[in-house]
Amino acid sequence: LVPDVDAEGPDHGLLPAATRLALVRHWTRAVVRAFGVHVRYEGTAAPAAGPLLVVANHVSWLDIPLIAAVLPGRMVAKSDVRHWPVLGTLAALGGTLFIDRDGIMALPGTVRTMAEVLAGGGRVIVFPEGSTWCGRERGRFRPAAFQAALDGGAAVQPVRIDYRPTDAAAYVADDPLGSSLWRVVTTRRLTAVVRLREPLPGGRYADRRALAAAAQRAVASDSANLPSLSVHHRSRSRPSSASSARTPA
Repeated sequence: LVPDVDAEGPDHGLLPAATRLALVRHWTRAVVRAFGVHVRYEGTAAPAAGPLLVVANHVSWLDIPLIAAVLPGRMVAKSDVRHWPVLGTLAALGGTLFIDRDGIMALPGTVRTMAEVLAGGGRVIVFPEGSTWCGRERGRFRPAAFQAALDGGAAVQPVRIDYRPTDAAAYVADDPLGSSLWRVVTTRRLTAVVRLREPLPGGRYADRRALAAAAQRAVASDSANLPSLSVHHRSRSRPSSASSARTPA
């Protein structure tokens, strides 16, 4: 499922890019397997060559390893994640771009860094809703990250993630990480469906807002009937009303 190429762009992390990519591939698959999540991938990932901005709806911290298992790259995550036990260390070694989501002044610098990675031929993964959402409603895709795609000459790969039952996987409001981890572990047959939509060429859109809107429509669509990819994992989830919170990535 994961192409054996350097999809991370310039080496700004603690480890060489090739080593980071291997580490990301290993730990993301191991995390999903350890939590007993059953995963189904639908659609085809964009070609490994060339810059790519991967954008997805955001439900859970599980979104991160699920995407990285098939589209490894430089994840964008809130700075709090760096201090998480075990997961924070792995995220840092994997080249995660940590940001302060409450610091508006830092946003242009974050977008510039993302654009640099993309311009170098790398791949960046971001959740443009900025918060996790569960239930039928979803958050609006904020356009800032899409400016990085335009500046870095990158295509955009929309990804939609759904869980059954949703409540088991959803990480929202003031939910402690420990409680979320326990809920995932103890839920029987948690299933994740990851739908890889057709990539969007950034050059076709007038500006970042138009590109963000197109990506959001692609993620929200239920109409795609795409071939599935197989993964040897298991999963679970439970329906819930819409809610949001600032969470990893």
